[in-house]
Amino acid sequence: MLELTKRLGDANHAGIDPGEILDNLTLPYELRIRGRLRASTETKVDVGLFLDRGPVLRDGDLLQAKTGEIVCIRAAEEQVVTARIENGQPLARLCYHLGNRHVTLAIGMDEQGAYVRITPDHVLEELAERLGATLTHHTAPFDPEPGAYTQAGYSHGHGQSHSHSHDHDHGHSHGHNHAHAH
Repeated sequence: MLELTKRLGDANHAGIDPGEILDNLTLPYELRIRGRLRASTETKVDVGLFLDRGPVLRDGDLLQAKTGEIVCIRAAEEQVVTARIENGQPLARLCYHLGNRHVTLAIGMDEQGAYVRITPDHVLEELAERLGATLTHHTAPFDPEPGAYTQAGYSHGHGQSHSHSHDHDHGHSHGHNHAHAH
């Protein structure tokens, strides 16, 4: 079994020649959130993930084995709902209302325009339709937004301490001073 232990970053920015990539490991979102996993690559190479916990594996991320081999992560096709709505304020409103419910969602653009993609959920689908979205149920890769406190899917918690304090005129404060110790 090939033990994948090191994150190299996104294939487009890691400075790795595509010829150096041994294989692809295609996983659904629910497995890309795990740091420990046993799976098989596209060419049936048995691999084990032994990664730090927290950061989500993104489509295109590269992992390196203890022995030097490099494997590229691919987002699997899975059941999704794609909501299409007019760009601008309608799209912003849809993202706001879904995000306000802490929904894992992907925001993207393709030849048909902007979209918001979620996993099937009849309550959220009803909300999206009430806001004016047209929904399509289909299979597609699901690679959701990493969230406000992560950087391209990588956790913001590796040895960084943050104290937060903002001052506003409306009678309370929320800190926002940053001290980063790497």
